[in-house]
Amino acid sequence: MTISALIIDDEQLAREELKYLLDSVGGVDVVAQGANGIEAVDLIEEHHPDLVFLDVQMPGQDGFAVIQRLMERNRKAAAELEGRDSVKRGGESVASAIKPAATLPHFVFATAYDQYAVRAFDVNAVDYLLKPFDRARVLEAVERVRVRLAAGGSSSGGAPDAESQAETQIERLLRLLDRQEGRPQGAESGRAPAKLIVQAQSRLLLVDQAEICYAAIDEGVIRVVTRTFEGQSKCRTLEELMELLDPARFWRAHRGFVVNIDQIREVMPWFKSSYQLRMNDKQQTEIPVSRAQTKRLRELFNL
Repeated sequence: MTISALIIDDEQLAREELKYLLDSVGGVDVVAQGANGIEAVDLIEEHHPDLVFLDVQMPGQDGFAVIQRLMERNRKAAAELEGRDSVKRGGESVASAIKPAATLPHFVFATAYDQYAVRAFDVNAVDYLLKPFDRARVLEAVERVRVRLAAGGSSSGGAPDAESQAETQIERLLRLLDRQEGRPQGAESGRAPAKLIVQAQSRLLLVDQAEICYAAIDEGVIRVVTRTFEGQSKCRTLEELMELLDPARFWRAHRGFVVNIDQIREVMPWFKSSYQLRMNDKQQTEIPVSRAQTKRLRELFNL
Protein backbone atom coordinates (compact mmCIF):
# COMPACT_ATOMS: atom_id res chain seq x y z
CA MET A 1 0.00 0.00 0.00
CA THR A 2 1.41 3.36 -1.05
CA ILE A 3 1.01 6.19 1.47
CA SER A 4 0.26 9.66 0.12
CA ALA A 5 2.19 12.34 1.98
CA LEU A 6 2.89 16.06 2.24
CA ILE A 7 6.10 17.68 3.47
CA ILE A 8 5.62 21.06 5.16
CA ASP A 9 8.77 22.87 6.25
CA ASP A 10 10.01 26.42 5.76
CA GLU A 11 13.57 25.17 5.11
CA GLN A 12 14.07 23.97 1.54
CA LEU A 13 17.09 21.84 2.48
CA ALA A 14 15.05 20.08 5.17
CA ARG A 15 12.28 19.36 2.64
CA GLU A 16 14.77 18.01 0.12
CA GLU A 17 16.50 15.84 2.73
CA LEU A 18 13.22 14.34 3.94
CA LYS A 19 12.01 13.76 0.37
CA TYR A 20 15.26 11.94 -0.43
CA LEU A 21 14.91 9.72 2.66
CA LEU A 22 11.26 8.93 1.91
CA ASP A 23 12.17 7.97 -1.66
CA SER A 24 14.85 5.63 -0.30
CA VAL A 25 12.39 4.08 2.17
CA GLY A 26 9.82 3.45 -0.58
CA GLY A 27 6.07 3.10 -0.43
CA VAL A 28 5.50 6.83 0.13
CA ASP A 29 4.22 9.15 -2.59
CA VAL A 30 5.05 12.78 -1.76
CA VAL A 31 2.21 14.53 -3.58
CA ALA A 32 3.19 18.10 -2.67
CA GLN A 33 5.41 20.27 -0.50
CA GLY A 34 4.75 23.53 1.36
CA ALA A 35 6.86 26.15 3.07
CA ASN A 36 4.51 27.56 5.74
CA GLY A 37 1.40 26.94 7.78
CA ILE A 38 -0.97 28.71 5.40
CA GLU A 39 0.19 26.57 2.49
CA ALA A 40 -0.12 23.52 4.73
CA VAL A 41 -3.85 24.03 5.31
CA ASP A 42 -4.53 24.61 1.61
CA LEU A 43 -2.48 21.60 0.49
CA ILE A 44 -4.06 19.27 3.05
CA GLU A 45 -7.55 20.30 1.94
CA GLU A 46 -6.58 19.93 -1.73
CA HIS A 47 -4.83 16.57 -1.61
CA HIS A 48 -6.33 14.83 1.49
CA PRO A 49 -3.08 12.96 2.17
CA ASP A 50 -2.69 9.97 4.45
CA LEU A 51 0.33 11.51 6.15
CA VAL A 52 1.76 14.99 6.74
CA PHE A 53 5.34 15.63 7.83
CA LEU A 54 4.83 18.94 9.62
CA ASP A 55 7.47 21.32 10.91
CA VAL A 56 6.58 23.03 14.20
CA GLN A 57 8.17 26.45 13.80
CA MET A 58 7.08 28.09 10.55
CA PRO A 59 6.12 31.58 9.36
CA GLY A 60 2.45 32.45 9.09
CA GLN A 61 1.16 29.63 11.27
CA ASP A 62 3.13 27.13 13.31
CA GLY A 63 2.44 23.42 13.00
CA PHE A 64 0.03 23.28 15.91
CA ALA A 65 -1.96 26.24 14.59
CA VAL A 66 -2.33 24.31 11.33
CA ILE A 67 -3.93 21.41 13.18
CA GLN A 68 -6.20 23.71 15.16
CA ARG A 69 -7.39 25.42 11.99
CA LEU A 70 -8.12 22.10 10.27
CA MET A 71 -10.08 20.85 13.25
CA GLU A 72 -12.09 24.08 13.41
CA ARG A 73 -12.93 23.82 9.70
CA ASN A 74 -13.97 20.19 10.13
CA ARG A 75 -16.31 21.09 13.00
CA LYS A 76 -17.78 23.99 11.03
CA ALA A 77 -18.32 21.81 7.94
CA ALA A 78 -19.97 19.10 10.05
CA ALA A 79 -22.30 21.66 11.67
CA GLU A 80 -23.30 23.10 8.29
CA LEU A 81 -23.95 19.63 6.89
CA GLU A 82 -26.07 18.71 9.87
CA GLY A 83 -28.08 21.91 9.42
CA ARG A 84 -28.77 21.10 5.75
CA ASP A 85 -29.75 17.49 6.44
CA SER A 86 -32.00 18.25 9.36
CA VAL A 87 -35.67 17.75 8.39
CA LYS A 88 -39.04 18.16 10.06
CA ARG A 89 -41.00 14.96 10.56
CA GLY A 90 -44.28 14.96 12.41
CA GLY A 91 -43.50 18.27 14.05
CA GLU A 92 -40.18 16.96 15.41
CA SER A 93 -36.73 17.88 14.19
CA VAL A 94 -34.99 14.75 12.99
CA ALA A 95 -31.43 14.72 11.66
CA SER A 96 -30.79 12.44 8.73
CA ALA A 97 -27.63 10.42 8.38
CA ILE A 98 -24.70 12.80 8.44
CA LYS A 99 -21.56 12.11 6.52
CA PRO A 100 -18.47 12.71 8.67
CA ALA A 101 -16.31 15.72 7.93
CA ALA A 102 -13.02 15.06 6.18
CA THR A 103 -10.79 13.01 8.44
CA LEU A 104 -7.56 14.59 9.56
CA PRO A 105 -4.41 13.01 8.14
CA HIS A 106 -1.82 11.41 10.35
CA PHE A 107 0.83 13.89 11.48
CA VAL A 108 4.54 13.31 12.06
CA PHE A 109 6.19 16.35 13.57
CA ALA A 110 9.53 17.13 11.98
CA THR A 111 11.21 19.44 14.45
CA ALA A 112 14.45 20.81 15.83
CA TYR A 113 13.10 20.30 19.37
CA ASP A 114 15.33 19.34 22.23
CA GLN A 115 14.86 15.71 23.34
CA TYR A 116 13.25 16.82 26.59
CA ALA A 117 10.71 18.97 24.77
CA VAL A 118 9.84 16.07 22.47
CA ARG A 119 9.31 13.82 25.49
CA ALA A 120 7.01 16.43 27.01
CA PHE A 121 4.84 16.42 23.88
CA ASP A 122 4.57 12.63 23.77
CA VAL A 123 0.78 12.34 23.93
CA ASN A 124 0.31 9.54 21.44
CA ALA A 125 0.76 11.48 18.22
CA VAL A 126 2.12 9.26 15.44
CA ASP A 127 5.77 10.21 15.78
CA TYR A 128 8.40 12.96 16.04
CA LEU A 129 11.48 13.31 13.88
CA LEU A 130 14.39 15.39 15.11
CA LYS A 131 16.54 17.33 12.68
CA PRO A 132 18.89 16.35 11.12
CA PHE A 133 16.77 13.43 9.95
CA ASP A 134 17.86 9.83 10.32
CA ARG A 135 16.79 7.23 7.73
CA ALA A 136 16.02 4.59 10.34
CA ARG A 137 13.75 6.99 12.26
CA VAL A 138 11.99 8.07 9.06
CA LEU A 139 11.35 4.41 8.24
CA GLU A 140 10.03 3.81 11.76
CA ALA A 141 7.63 6.77 11.49
CA VAL A 142 6.34 5.56 8.12
CA GLU A 143 5.77 2.05 9.49
CA ARG A 144 3.81 3.45 12.43
CA VAL A 145 1.54 5.29 10.03
CA ARG A 146 1.19 2.19 7.87
CA VAL A 147 0.05 0.18 10.91
CA ARG A 148 -2.55 2.81 11.81
CA LEU A 149 -3.86 2.96 8.26
CA ALA A 150 -4.15 -0.82 8.15
CA ALA A 151 -6.09 -0.71 11.42
CA GLY A 152 -8.77 1.44 9.79
CA GLY A 153 -7.79 5.09 10.24
CA SER A 154 -7.12 6.92 6.96
CA SER A 155 -7.37 10.39 5.49
CA SER A 156 -10.24 9.37 3.25
CA GLY A 157 -12.32 7.37 5.63
CA GLY A 158 -12.12 4.71 8.30
CA ALA A 159 -13.91 3.64 11.42
CA PRO A 160 -15.62 6.51 13.27
CA ASP A 161 -14.17 5.32 16.57
CA ALA A 162 -10.65 5.53 15.16
CA GLU A 163 -11.33 9.00 13.80
CA SER A 164 -12.73 10.18 17.13
CA GLN A 165 -9.76 8.74 18.99
CA ALA A 166 -7.30 10.48 16.65
CA GLU A 167 -9.02 13.84 17.16
CA THR A 168 -9.02 13.33 20.92
CA GLN A 169 -5.29 12.63 20.85
CA ILE A 170 -4.60 15.77 18.81
CA GLU A 171 -6.74 17.85 21.16
CA ARG A 172 -4.73 16.51 24.10
CA LEU A 173 -1.56 17.53 22.29
CA LEU A 174 -2.89 21.04 21.68
CA ARG A 175 -3.95 21.45 25.30
CA LEU A 176 -0.48 20.43 26.41
CA LEU A 177 1.06 22.93 24.01
CA ASP A 178 -1.26 25.66 25.31
CA ARG A 179 0.15 25.14 28.78
CA GLN A 180 3.78 24.83 27.78
CA GLU A 181 3.92 27.68 25.26
CA GLY A 182 2.87 30.33 27.73
CA ARG A 183 -0.86 30.09 28.38
CA PRO A 184 -2.34 29.76 31.89
CA GLN A 185 -3.11 26.23 33.02
CA GLY A 186 -6.41 27.19 34.60
CA ALA A 187 -7.72 27.72 38.06
CA GLU A 188 -7.94 24.00 38.73
CA SER A 189 -4.16 23.76 38.81
CA GLY A 190 -3.43 26.50 41.31
CA ARG A 191 0.31 26.19 40.67
CA ALA A 192 2.72 27.58 38.12
CA PRO A 193 4.40 24.99 35.87
CA ALA A 194 7.87 23.96 37.02
CA LYS A 195 9.28 24.58 33.53
CA LEU A 196 8.76 27.10 30.76
CA ILE A 197 9.43 26.83 27.05
CA VAL A 198 12.01 29.32 25.80
CA GLN A 199 12.79 29.66 22.11
CA ALA A 200 16.51 29.90 21.40
CA GLN A 201 17.12 30.27 17.66
CA SER A 202 15.34 27.29 16.07
CA ARG A 203 15.10 25.26 19.29
CA LEU A 204 12.37 25.24 21.92
CA LEU A 205 13.91 24.43 25.29
CA LEU A 206 12.25 23.44 28.54
CA VAL A 207 13.81 25.62 31.24
CA ASP A 208 13.54 25.27 35.00
CA GLN A 209 12.16 28.46 36.51
CA ALA A 210 15.00 28.47 39.01
CA GLU A 211 17.48 28.92 36.12
CA ILE A 212 15.81 32.10 34.84
CA CYS A 213 17.60 35.30 35.92
CA TYR A 214 15.17 37.82 34.47
CA ALA A 215 12.77 38.58 31.64
CA ALA A 216 12.54 41.86 29.76
CA ILE A 217 10.13 43.20 27.15
CA ASP A 218 11.24 45.37 24.23
CA GLU A 219 9.00 46.33 21.31
CA GLY A 220 6.57 43.54 22.16
CA VAL A 221 9.22 40.80 22.33
CA ILE A 222 9.97 39.16 25.69
CA ARG A 223 13.57 38.08 26.26
CA VAL A 224 14.15 35.38 28.88
CA VAL A 225 17.69 35.35 30.25
CA THR A 226 19.20 32.46 32.20
CA ARG A 227 22.72 32.10 33.60
CA THR A 228 23.89 30.31 30.46
CA PHE A 229 21.77 31.51 27.52
CA GLU A 230 18.90 33.75 26.48
CA GLY A 231 15.86 33.24 24.28
CA GLN A 232 12.33 34.44 23.72
CA SER A 233 9.01 33.67 25.38
CA LYS A 234 5.82 33.09 23.41
CA CYS A 235 3.92 35.24 25.91
CA ARG A 236 2.74 38.57 24.55
CA THR A 237 3.02 40.61 27.77
CA LEU A 238 4.92 40.45 31.04
CA GLU A 239 1.57 40.15 32.81
CA GLU A 240 0.88 36.97 30.86
CA LEU A 241 4.34 35.67 31.68
CA MET A 242 3.88 36.45 35.37
CA GLU A 243 0.81 34.20 35.45
CA LEU A 244 3.14 31.28 34.65
CA LEU A 245 5.91 32.18 37.08
CA ASP A 246 6.20 31.31 40.75
CA PRO A 247 5.04 34.47 42.61
CA ALA A 248 7.25 33.58 45.57
CA ARG A 249 10.34 33.75 43.35
CA PHE A 250 9.64 36.30 40.62
CA TRP A 251 9.06 40.02 41.12
CA ARG A 252 8.08 42.82 38.72
CA ALA A 253 10.89 45.20 39.64
CA HIS A 254 10.12 47.58 36.78
CA ARG A 255 7.41 47.85 34.14
CA GLY A 256 9.85 46.39 31.61
CA PHE A 257 11.51 43.74 33.80
CA VAL A 258 10.63 40.66 35.83
CA VAL A 259 13.46 39.37 38.02
CA ASN A 260 14.17 36.15 39.84
CA ILE A 261 14.83 37.21 43.42
CA ASP A 262 17.19 34.27 43.90
CA GLN A 263 19.31 35.44 40.93
CA ILE A 264 19.97 38.98 42.19
CA ARG A 265 23.73 39.32 42.64
CA GLU A 266 23.86 42.83 44.09
CA VAL A 267 21.55 45.67 45.12
CA MET A 268 23.14 49.00 44.18
CA PRO A 269 21.98 52.36 45.57
CA TRP A 270 21.22 54.81 42.76
CA PHE A 271 20.46 58.50 42.58
CA LYS A 272 17.52 60.07 44.44
CA SER A 273 17.08 57.12 46.81
CA SER A 274 16.50 54.65 43.97
CA TYR A 275 18.20 51.31 43.33
CA GLN A 276 19.51 49.09 40.57
CA LEU A 277 19.86 45.31 40.61
CA ARG A 278 22.89 43.50 39.25
CA MET A 279 21.76 40.08 38.06
CA ASN A 280 23.57 36.76 38.04
CA ASP A 281 23.63 36.25 34.25
CA LYS A 282 26.83 36.22 32.19
CA GLN A 283 26.57 39.95 31.44
CA GLN A 284 25.75 40.82 35.04
CA THR A 285 22.92 42.94 33.68
CA GLU A 286 21.91 46.00 35.69
CA ILE A 287 18.14 46.42 36.03
CA PRO A 288 16.44 49.52 37.42
CA VAL A 289 13.93 49.32 40.25
CA SER A 290 10.96 51.60 39.68
CA ARG A 291 10.07 54.07 42.42
CA ALA A 292 6.77 52.26 42.93
CA GLN A 293 8.68 49.06 43.73
CA THR A 294 11.34 50.57 46.00
CA LYS A 295 9.29 49.81 49.11
CA ARG A 296 8.94 46.17 48.04
CA LEU A 297 12.71 45.95 47.51
CA ARG A 298 13.36 47.21 51.01
CA GLU A 299 10.93 44.69 52.39
CA LEU A 300 12.57 41.84 50.51
CA PHE A 301 16.09 42.58 51.72
CA ASN A 302 15.46 44.56 54.92
CA LEU A 303 17.12 47.68 53.51
